[in-house]
Amino acid sequence: MATVTDIETDFHFRKPDKDDGSVVWQLIKNTKVLDLNSSYSYLMWCDIFSETSIVAERDGDIVGFISGFLHPNTMDKLFIWQVAVNESERGKGLATKMLYQLLNRTACETVQYIEATVSPSNKASQSLFKGLAKKLETKCNISEYFSSEDFPAEGHEDELLFMIGPIKNKR
Repeated sequence: MATVTDIETDFHFRKPDKDDGSVVWQLIKNTKVLDLNSSYSYLMWCDIFSETSIVAERDGDIVGFISGFLHPNTMDKLFIWQVAVNESERGKGLATKMLYQLLNRTACETVQYIEATVSPSNKASQSLFKGLAKKLETKCNISEYFSSEDFPAEGHEDELLFMIGPIKNKR
């Protein structure tokens, strides 16, 4: 199994802070595939959920972001809200590297499962989470979660729940 220390990288990983909120908002907007939340939400996310979120920098520029939080009802689950990678950095394993960095933080020491919702058309995220489960030598269970009818406006796809775990060895 690969570990954080096995993965060489040219990226600098760190916790986001509120000053990153506007850059993260722009990164999400530029993906053109993720749901863009309000700029305020990214300011709050980078401030309040910084322990379970991450930014990746290359040459001082933010090129990746993952927003996550510990599930309030089950503290052994890290829910991944959004994964964004700048187009110039895609295909380099950056999202996987960010997830490994998150899993090895003190704030995530109780995490045994990663959860995320993924739409059926988002093949990149499906591959990311299935690949992570394989690298962690654990299961990736996929189940129905939100149907398109659950959303207030037409045009939103179903969201499938990906649950990866149990995670036995994060290091």
